[in-house]
Amino acid sequence: MHVLPALAVVLAIGLLAYGAGAVGPLRPVVGVVVPGAAILVFLVGIALRVIAWARVPVPFRIPTTCGQQRSLPWIAHARLDCPSSGLGVLGRMALEIFLFRSLFRNTRAELRQGPRLTYGEEKFLWLAALVFHYAFLVVFLRHLRFFLEPVPALVKLLAAADGFFQVGVPALYGSDILIVGGLGYLLYRRLGDAQVRYLSLFSDYFALFLLLGLAGTGILMRYGTGIDNVAAKQLALGLVTLSPVVPATLGPLFFAHVALLSALLAYFPFSKLMHMPGVFLSPTRNLANDNRARRHVNPWNAPVPVHTYGEWEEEFRDKIEAAGLPLEKA
Repeated sequence: MHVLPALAVVLAIGLLAYGAGAVGPLRPVVGVVVPGAAILVFLVGIALRVIAWARVPVPFRIPTTCGQQRSLPWIAHARLDCPSSGLGVLGRMALEIFLFRSLFRNTRAELRQGPRLTYGEEKFLWLAALVFHYAFLVVFLRHLRFFLEPVPALVKLLAAADGFFQVGVPALYGSDILIVGGLGYLLYRRLGDAQVRYLSLFSDYFALFLLLGLAGTGILMRYGTGIDNVAAKQLALGLVTLSPVVPATLGPLFFAHVALLSALLAYFPFSKLMHMPGVFLSPTRNLANDNRARRHVNPWNAPVPVHTYGEWEEEFRDKIEAAGLPLEKA
């Protein structure tokens, strides 16, 4: 029930921008005003959410553990799954950020005939997510050539390596194939798996369709309709230098591409896509599990008046003596 509405919204964004790109007076709106507003929402939204997360008190260490905590010397310690030091946390975070280690260890449960509960691997989900994220990173870095002048040598080297297996003209980028393949599997999994489909919301499909639309329009411009790269760079440089120019040689498909990118940027701070900065601020990941070695005192505990046993005994001494109960202090 959420698939068609999400697809319809993404198609509406692309078609409206395509139509506006064909109308002269509307081209500056969809080419300058919309992406400028989206960038502002993106930056402010991320800053506000990160500040809000950073202000949340974490009085106790609550890391997620998947192994033996450090205790006695003769008990093997899981240094990465249950780190007890900052170095171990650094290693755990590196594996999580660069290799999605927790997703690699993910399993799925199925209820089969019997009834019998079985567990299986989910390595294809891990692989598709890893392929998509790294392909998206390469595409993002390649696009820096539109926003920087002169183009850094690293960006040129990355583009050359990405198009190393040249098939025709222009060169076929491997990242274009991988990003569509990764997103295609993630969408297929949501549609083909009844359990995942039951749990999927409008926001899940909306993000996937936005990313697929963004990748699809970019691929279509590069290998199909073509694009004036000089004009596209002129527009991009104008946006970052606050001197926008909308060249006349840019086609309507380019504006559809820009509109989908703008929608993704504006939607990013309010969606599940915020897991990218969120992983760095997650107390279940970025804390060492040393609760047995150190006593953690809540620094936000407000001072409260206490009534010790000695004070209580003095207050009710006569009643305790009358009842014949023993007293600590004679």
